[in-house]
Amino acid sequence: MARFSLTTPLYYVNARPHIGSAYTTMAADALARFARLRGNEVLLVTGTDEHGQKIQRTAQERGVPPQQHCDQMAGEFETLWQMLNIRWQSFIRTTDFKHEPIVQEFFQRLWDKGDIYLHQQQGWYCVACEEFKDERELLPEKHCPLHPNLPVEWRDEPNYFFRLSRYQAQLEDLYQTQPDFIQPSARRNEVLKFVAQGLADFSISRLHLDWGFPVPVDPNQVIYVWFDALLGYLTALVEPGVKPSLEAAVQTWWPVDLHLIGKDILRFHAVYWPALLMAAELPLPKRIFAHGFLTKDGQKMSKSLGNIIDPFALVAEYGSDALRYYFLKEIELGKDGDFNEERFIQTVNADLANDLGNLLNRTLKLVHKYCGGKVPSANVSQDDPLALLGQNLATQIAQAYEQLALHRACGLPLALAQRANKWMDEQAPWQLAKTGAQGHLEGVLYRLLEAVRLAAYLLSPVIPQTSTRIYQQLGYGIDFDGEPQLAYDQQSQWGALPPGQLVAQPEPVFARIGVPKVIKL
Repeated sequence: MARFSLTTPLYYVNARPHIGSAYTTMAADALARFARLRGNEVLLVTGTDEHGQKIQRTAQERGVPPQQHCDQMAGEFETLWQMLNIRWQSFIRTTDFKHEPIVQEFFQRLWDKGDIYLHQQQGWYCVACEEFKDERELLPEKHCPLHPNLPVEWRDEPNYFFRLSRYQAQLEDLYQTQPDFIQPSARRNEVLKFVAQGLADFSISRLHLDWGFPVPVDPNQVIYVWFDALLGYLTALVEPGVKPSLEAAVQTWWPVDLHLIGKDILRFHAVYWPALLMAAELPLPKRIFAHGFLTKDGQKMSKSLGNIIDPFALVAEYGSDALRYYFLKEIELGKDGDFNEERFIQTVNADLANDLGNLLNRTLKLVHKYCGGKVPSANVSQDDPLALLGQNLATQIAQAYEQLALHRACGLPLALAQRANKWMDEQAPWQLAKTGAQGHLEGVLYRLLEAVRLAAYLLSPVIPQTSTRIYQQLGYGIDFDGEPQLAYDQQSQWGALPPGQLVAQPEPVFARIGVPKVIKL
């Protein structure tokens, strides 16, 4: 059995999960579900990043211990993932007991190689980014460009540094020999430009901070949060009950096939992380894909504008399938995208309620009326427009998922449903019934049922609940939130619907959404 493994970022728990985190995780889950649909053994890793000064200060402001704050926020992430119907296999928290041994062993391995050294660190530090900033990056009055409402802080302290500069040539060779290592191309070019300017060693410890793992060679300092967090990808792979170690972490699932991240953390994943793994003499992940940012009604989301979307309220109001479909179909992964509530409602009503759901409803009514509630025979030619669309659909969908083109993976099955609706009007099966052309009528109805079945099957990684309802009305006992029960090689192909199978009475598979509501914090 083939394997497929991928990770979301380990999300920082300074606050409740936001819509951007939800977007990444919905995309990762769709990728994992498609791989599982094809019969692969799949591992989806997600989790939370819980150390650092920002967490310590946030907890102080709330008047709770850092661990209590982290427990509450990590619980919020798990709750939202459940609401969004995310099927993860490993949820790692960097405060997990098994993570510290991994971090200590990794640090020691680099220390023993001479890749870590003590050096005086001076510079402007953004607590929100947990990162030192080059002065030329800063806005007027020494503000971080990513957090313009927060001034950076001057730091002058001894820190332990990783010799990133030592790995510049190896990184450049990696990018040259594996051009698909960083995707999409715009993000790859961004990394190439950054590395070409020359890599400086970077600090991997912090002084005067309690919330973090102590540096093994100096308990007065703690491990820098990003050094700690990136290693969570390895800790997540240690099997339950196994003593945590680097050897155990890389035993089965490492290297992962894909790190799916937002473009704001590209540098850490595409430059620092591979260099750290090179230093530790561990294999590199196979691919890093950075998606874009989300806006609301064309504007950047911010508390000052009052337009931050609350994902909990959004999914509670509209359901997981609607959100998953809209964000994955309407936003091309890798590019920036926008959420507009009216457009969201129009899209899911038109695509899921009308083109898909209404097609099934209309066809089932005709099947009950003219075919005794059973799937009719398929006695029409293979060169009708639906068969021509359906015959190559599985190959096109597989290519779309391989390229992480989730918008196409959604759009292609929908195009089949749209063409089926048009074909139904062209063929007018109700008129065929009046003329006594039963054979032709049954062939038309079979093609319509098959079109909605195939579309639902190939959309199931994105809208599993809706696809389950469609399949069950077609007479299958299947739940797409369970383990695959039907062979992909058969179900992904045109013509898999068995004639004679009893179908259910039609019921709406996706309820139309009414008047839009303002869903924000």
